[in-house]
Amino acid sequence: MNYTIKDVAKHANVSIATVSRVLNGQSGYSKATEEKVLHAIKELEYQPNAIARGLISKKSNTVGILFPEVSSQFSSKILRGVEEAAHHLGSSVIVCNTASHGQRTMKYLQLLSEKRVDGILFVSERITEEYYKTIDSMKIPVVLISTESYQYPLPFVKVDDKHAAFTATDYLVNMGHSKIGMLSGNKDDLIAGQPRIDGFKQALAQSGLPINEKRIIHSQGFSFKDGFTGLPKLLEQSPDLTAIFAASDALALGAISAAYKLGVKIPDQLSIIGYDNLPIAEMAIPPLTTVAQPLEEMGMVAAEMLFSMMDQGGKRVESRIMPHSVIERESVTKIKPM
Repeated sequence: MNYTIKDVAKHANVSIATVSRVLNGQSGYSKATEEKVLHAIKELEYQPNAIARGLISKKSNTVGILFPEVSSQFSSKILRGVEEAAHHLGSSVIVCNTASHGQRTMKYLQLLSEKRVDGILFVSERITEEYYKTIDSMKIPVVLISTESYQYPLPFVKVDDKHAAFTATDYLVNMGHSKIGMLSGNKDDLIAGQPRIDGFKQALAQSGLPINEKRIIHSQGFSFKDGFTGLPKLLEQSPDLTAIFAASDALALGAISAAYKLGVKIPDQLSIIGYDNLPIAEMAIPPLTTVAQPLEEMGMVAAEMLFSMMDQGGKRVESRIMPHSVIERESVTKIKPM
């Protein structure tokens, strides 16, 4: 039998309002009354209705998270961190897959508004004016993950993409490489595209190495396919390369696959370093050296920031730049000086 709050009140010999106050942690009752209500709840095995509780507390105890590709390892690592934090804080997560180029973003923002979520986490996508106006009209906190907005005042959690790309390229230089190419994402992407290109170029310049545009392939995105098609083009333009910085692990793995097809041995003939440290990176042959983003921790930190804003009536929190590091495996070899 499904008991109601009315049954609990009758069993405990108190009013429905008193049971409601106990359930929502409000004041206005004695310790003895609280114990009676809790005892009645336990005896009847009463399960509070989430919708009814939401009507009372004005909260849905849910947050929304929007991903451009929900099935990717990148997204799953972030989601794990978000769900861990949300679970500890007594909330649930609605996951939305906006698809490439945000084709369904507005649809999902409308859905989250209708669901009356308490906050939104926005992952790896540029915030447009249309998105921001919709979010602003919802009057709920928003935190960005692995992206940022220069135009709108939204807190974010991400690594410094330019610095991380610099670190990856500088690692190749320190391993003795001077003829280094890059498989880039979309150069028009101001969040993860151009900053990683800038970091690559800055590392070369700091080491006194020439910057040759023929040694950079600009892809449409950061996918395995982009890396697979990009490597042959890069080697055709610059056949003397000894190392490549790929702006994502997926790009790097696509390049490794293309190298196998071309008969190019990794790392004996060509070294490759990736970016992200996805789980699949250590499963590659050879295991991929890469720059690690702490994706799970980023998800957890962003969720904690969001809940902090929710608790403080939407008061904005400080953005967080997360640390990155090089994970050394077997796809980069050291060149001995002549």
